[in-house]
Amino acid sequence: MTDALNSYVTRNVPRYTSYPTAPHFSGDVGHEDYARCLEKLDPADPISLYLHVPFCRELCWYCGCNMKLATREAPLASYAQTLRHEIELVARYLPAPMTFGHLHWGGGTPTALVPKDLADTMQTVHRHFKMADGAELAIESDPRTLTPEMIRTIGALGFNRASFGVQEFDPKVQAAINRIQPPDMVASCVDDLRSAGISAINFDLIYGLPHQSVNTLLETIRLCLKMEPDRIALFGYAHVPWMAKKQRLIDEAALPGAQARVEQASQAAQYLKDHGYEAIGLDHFAKPSDALAKAAKAGTMRRNFQGYTTDQADTMLGLGATSIGHTPSSYVQNTVETGAWARAVEGGQLPIARGFLLSKDDQMRGDVIEQIMCRGSVDLAQAAKRFGNAPDWYGDTLPLLAELARDGLITLDGSELRVTHLGQPLVRVIAAAFDTYLQSASARHAIAV
Repeated sequence: MTDALNSYVTRNVPRYTSYPTAPHFSGDVGHEDYARCLEKLDPADPISLYLHVPFCRELCWYCGCNMKLATREAPLASYAQTLRHEIELVARYLPAPMTFGHLHWGGGTPTALVPKDLADTMQTVHRHFKMADGAELAIESDPRTLTPEMIRTIGALGFNRASFGVQEFDPKVQAAINRIQPPDMVASCVDDLRSAGISAINFDLIYGLPHQSVNTLLETIRLCLKMEPDRIALFGYAHVPWMAKKQRLIDEAALPGAQARVEQASQAAQYLKDHGYEAIGLDHFAKPSDALAKAAKAGTMRRNFQGYTTDQADTMLGLGATSIGHTPSSYVQNTVETGAWARAVEGGQLPIARGFLLSKDDQMRGDVIEQIMCRGSVDLAQAAKRFGNAPDWYGDTLPLLAELARDGLITLDGSELRVTHLGQPLVRVIAAAFDTYLQSASARHAIAV
């Protein structure tokens, strides 16, 4: 790796699941702002739903999510009840019952709930929203705690996609991150889910973990491919102990360096491609028959807080403590602390802690960044035309774009920017060239690869 490329690899840049990114959300945005955004939605437009459960039955040291360890059933039952009340509350601010094409349960671990609470909450969803034909219903799960009863419930409720955090199968790595789950445990859950009618399976893998090597990661992938997941997300471990205190339990001396991370990511990606998976965007891989691979090929793939997606809706309603949602003109995040979130909901207030009201420039830059992240190319003048901006709006960015072109990460032909093969692993760095908030920010981000 050249010194120039090495400097890009170690840069701290956002993952760009939104623009502006969450550190720039403001506490000045609250209930009234979100209420106005909801009221002016077009009832004919599709929406998506995200339901967040910030509880886990087991503690994983690598996790950067805000979560609580579920040691008793009562807090989970209370949380599920308030979540149902929030669904009812948000629906009251909509101009009419709206139709969702994607519904995603995330966390935390949504299957930490008891099956009845999951079923009751889905019934509340269906009372207040319409479901599009062929809608995707997805749920994240933990194979260490997924019960046969929950699997049957997920199947009966019509879920058609399930995600597992596999991360790594090597026992030494698993011990170092406090996530012990042998391959047979995961394979059994996959088989049971498929038997219950959940045909689409996603795996999440992580590189850059303590004691991890290229060999352990490739062996993990080999074991995963025997289970035939439809999609695999390969994420770089983000060591942010200043934000995620549980990560302080990880031995930093055991973490691989920047060059080792690059080697793990590149060899894993090549292995997946050699075994029939198509590379999707920055860090996803899918079978050619999967809807995400088809969307990537058709140029219709999008990016949101769940990562790469086939979801075309410009509105996602985030439900549950700490969840993030968006409308065409805003981002909003719910209160993180579950008690404060519950008090707001039970008091009839949309539980918004912070957010961002988008200007036309924000919307244009967000569109440009999404095109770079999803398609690897963008016509900067055409973007300006769509949002009513001057065609030379990116003039101040030209010196940085020239540097990226000189180092072989992009080509720039007139106003058309294309990410090169060399630049693809560094697409977050390229997208950051259009982020007007990044340079003045005090927020700290994970390294680029």
